[in-house]
Amino acid sequence: MSLVPALEWRYATKTYDPSKQLSAEQFGDLLRTVQLAPSSYGLQPYQFITITDPAKLEQISRAAFGQPQITTASKLLVVAVETNISEATVKNYIDKAASVRQTDRKNLEPREQFVNSKLNLLSPAQKISWAEKQAFLAVGILVSAAAEAGIDASPMEGFDRGQIDQILGLGEQNLQSALLFALGYRSSDDEFARIPKVRKTAEELFPTV
Repeated sequence: MSLVPALEWRYATKTYDPSKQLSAEQFGDLLRTVQLAPSSYGLQPYQFITITDPAKLEQISRAAFGQPQITTASKLLVVAVETNISEATVKNYIDKAASVRQTDRKNLEPREQFVNSKLNLLSPAQKISWAEKQAFLAVGILVSAAAEAGIDASPMEGFDRGQIDQILGLGEQNLQSALLFALGYRSSDDEFARIPKVRKTAEELFPTV
């Protein structure tokens, strides 16, 4: 099945219809696609945090300069990345892999050493940047999955990161906000739904060398 019609239909929704809510099953399916998304070394150095507290939604709205998606969407996620990526991160993954794959952990030690050798080359700031790239891979999967399901989505970067981190206590959890992500159903009043997409031509975007 082609994703093209779904992606032609989707747009960065600005205003949602708060009377239309995702079911628990729909939301669970979308979160499952995030869980299955690819990430470098399989480490998934991020969390997709669902915000349900009305007071926190209002605070986040103010930290995001009053963008209406935050308080009108059915679901709001804060995508946060880990700030303490270390050999312990890799150890936890290898432990889980050995359990899931029902193999002796010693069989995975070469993989553990390889991943650590690569991550140890990065500074703390570079590790956070790397983690954001992994999170954005999952965001792309979520955008596509939502479109395929006929659910509107809005990935959003326009917010004060420091305020969001403080509202959610992310620093104490060794996390840092990277993106807001709204999900729901577009309002019939959202004029942006009727504006044609502007994209590079295939010749511009896909050169052959």
